[in-house]
Amino acid sequence: MSKKLWGGRFNKATDKTVEAFTESISFDSRLLRHDITGSIAHARMLAACNIIPQSDTDAIIIGLQGILADYEAGHIEFDPSAEDVHMNVESILKQRIGEPAGRLHTARSRNDQVATDIRLFLKDEISIIIGSISRLQSVLVEQAEKHVKTIMPGYTHLQHAQPVCLGHHLMAWFSMLERDKGRMSDCLKRMDVLPLGSGALAGTTFPIDREMVRDELKFSSVSSNSMDAVGDRDFAAEFIWSAAMLMVHLSRFSEEVVLWNSSEFSFVKLDDSVTTGSSIMPQKKNPDVAELVRGKSARVVGDLMAILTLQKGLPLAYNRDLQEDKEPIFDAVDTAQASLDVFAIMMATAEFNTARMRVSAGEAYSTATDLADHLVRMGVAFRDAHAQVGSLVGYCSKEGKELYDLNLAEIRQYAPESADDIISLLTVDASVEARTAAGGTAASSVMKQISDAKKILVN
Repeated sequence: MSKKLWGGRFNKATDKTVEAFTESISFDSRLLRHDITGSIAHARMLAACNIIPQSDTDAIIIGLQGILADYEAGHIEFDPSAEDVHMNVESILKQRIGEPAGRLHTARSRNDQVATDIRLFLKDEISIIIGSISRLQSVLVEQAEKHVKTIMPGYTHLQHAQPVCLGHHLMAWFSMLERDKGRMSDCLKRMDVLPLGSGALAGTTFPIDREMVRDELKFSSVSSNSMDAVGDRDFAAEFIWSAAMLMVHLSRFSEEVVLWNSSEFSFVKLDDSVTTGSSIMPQKKNPDVAELVRGKSARVVGDLMAILTLQKGLPLAYNRDLQEDKEPIFDAVDTAQASLDVFAIMMATAEFNTARMRVSAGEAYSTATDLADHLVRMGVAFRDAHAQVGSLVGYCSKEGKELYDLNLAEIRQYAPESADDIISLLTVDASVEARTAAGGTAASSVMKQISDAKKILVN
């Protein structure tokens, strides 16, 4: 006969190869704290509903608390033959308290148990990740406030487009991270539903009090359909999608840091504490943090593909395939958290080469749009103004000049309606400060963005 806790109808022991293939304790042991938290709430409810004696519940709770304390002290050895964290906990509990341990699993299944554990785990981790996003945002706000007057080139297609201030550029990343935070919070709302009490798939015949368990575990509501509660992991997929989007944003930001740190750009100097050297080239100082964050984004995108593909062909309700949900969940949590932490350190210690940025901002005819806008204000149709300035840029390219090198006569050759003061409007300072509309790059607009961001971070 099988020695498994579920082995009553089996006449043979599980093959060792099968046992090794089907175990999950090697990775789901990190759910132990949440498993015990859920089990304690379940045990209290069973006693309150007179389903098991209060004395058994008391023994169960003391035993579970002891297991948790020993686990946190590193004194628990798990048994792979017990398959998963749930069976390991129950087996250890039985060894410690005897018969009462066998009553803990009354009115529940591993199916609703694991769905509860994962939701409890993700509720905790999402709150931590949201806090880490806010810390990175705080770093960006601090840097942005220092650089409201630092002018740099803005890019489209990675070509010089228009001058912007560095503070404005950094606040763009703040805005993206704020949406990432919002997605995490929104995901948390749909995750905040208690599955425990759904049983294996059909509910339970025992007169349980799900609201009591919901209240103790601090869920907002209980699941409305037992099959849905145990058979879907859309909440996990939604979290991983949110984490993947966050990592894509960090990856894009990392790409800029890598470019800006290069000799060709020389826009930023990264601190020695967040860079590494070469094993052969003694002069090298490599932006490894940015490169690794960029690389690790692929892991989380892969986690998303894994969790979606895992579920795409599953009939209701629970299937053992869902054991494979935990590793992508854990990886997405760990990768996002670690990336946020190191990114905050990298950006807090970054030093910007403001002089180099300013020089670069004036190159490649970056104020051409300002000239076109000026001509429109002088009564020229925009398409005509666009054509005139385009011809002027062609002239500059041929002559090896920038727009700020031109005199009024040269400008009027191609744009005859230009006013006498047009040259003063073509500086990078004038270009930046002209964009005062809400969300623009003028200092007043950027300070408004920073002020609003500080209010967001306080709340």
